[in-house]
Amino acid sequence: MIFKQTMVSWSVAGALLVVSGSVAASGFALIEQNASGLGNAFAGGAASAEDASTVFFNPAGMSRLSGKQIVVAGHLITPSAKFTSASGVASGGDAGGTAFVPNGYFAMELKPNLRVGLGVNAPFGLQTEYDSGWIGSSQAIKSKIETININPSVAYQVNDALSVGLGLDYQHIKGELSYDLGVPGLVVVTGTDNSWGYNFGGLFNINPTTRIGAAYRSAISYKLSGTVASSAINGPVTLDVKVPDTLSLSGIHQYSDKWDVMADVTFTGWSSFKKVDVVDGAGVSLSGNPTIENWKDTVRVSVGTTHHYNEKWSARGGFAYDQAPVSDAFRTARIPDNNRIWLALGGQYKSSAASVIDFGYAHLFVKDSTINSAPVVGTYKNKVDILSAQYTYNF
Repeated sequence: MIFKQTMVSWSVAGALLVVSGSVAASGFALIEQNASGLGNAFAGGAASAEDASTVFFNPAGMSRLSGKQIVVAGHLITPSAKFTSASGVASGGDAGGTAFVPNGYFAMELKPNLRVGLGVNAPFGLQTEYDSGWIGSSQAIKSKIETININPSVAYQVNDALSVGLGLDYQHIKGELSYDLGVPGLVVVTGTDNSWGYNFGGLFNINPTTRIGAAYRSAISYKLSGTVASSAINGPVTLDVKVPDTLSLSGIHQYSDKWDVMADVTFTGWSSFKKVDVVDGAGVSLSGNPTIENWKDTVRVSVGTTHHYNEKWSARGGFAYDQAPVSDAFRTARIPDNNRIWLALGGQYKSSAASVIDFGYAHLFVKDSTINSAPVVGTYKNKVDILSAQYTYNF
């Protein structure tokens, strides 16, 4: 009975991670959806509309693109999470691990006032692993989450000042996590699901040098289906989870021929996580009672600037403050998250009228996280490094 209760408790936490894990942005959402925005810390994301990756940030931005365009981007994301107990003993090694996150986008002009586009990206993701035998092995060893989002979109230019856009999101999620309960041995939880969401936005040109954008991405409901496998218990489980919606408000201003400045504020509705309840094949709650999650809504604020040296070269810089939804009282070994500050640099090289290369780097200073989930009682020191590159082809 003790084994079953412990197994169920961590199955609940693990199943939640399958749909909402993250290695970079706090709040478990991957904001790394292009490299052209990384150098600005993704400031102005809903207003910049530099390339076809605007399909994700604000589909209305496609109205600024001409002809046809393909964007391919890749990101190396390296989080670090090192635990030290309250008595000063390090355990678990570095739970972070480098993950590669790709994105791809296509946009096409159908008519002077009509554009269509397609995005393929990963809105959520996680890859962490502790050393076997660490003090918290009964809570977490391996966590790996992969997502694929397919996002067809359309944009319509209403007039010279206003454009609107709409997209559908089809998401597939796959996750695996493990922990070790000692005598029963290794427990592995896996799960997958597919679901639908939507996004829409507007772009408004205040004047030739200033524009603002607003974009909304819907919450998405999942019914996760998977299994719990160990030497003692095997069987199917399901979990209903709703991931949060987001609202972004952005602005960009061309200060001069050489300088652009931009800003963004994004609200994420993480308070949608009220509780989670894993049930067996007969629909019976395995834990007897749902697990209460007291997550809070978050705000991410960013500012950035771009300097255009000449027609070929540009440099970027950015700063962001990113809140985490998990408070000290509800932090777990799988989610040692906390508020973070972004410092970002990047650039762009236009090798020709058809080809553009973007690149960026960001270091995330994550506030030390305290945890009190026995036997894991102590402090995490966290940080994240992100390196991105992107190729854009116009034809």
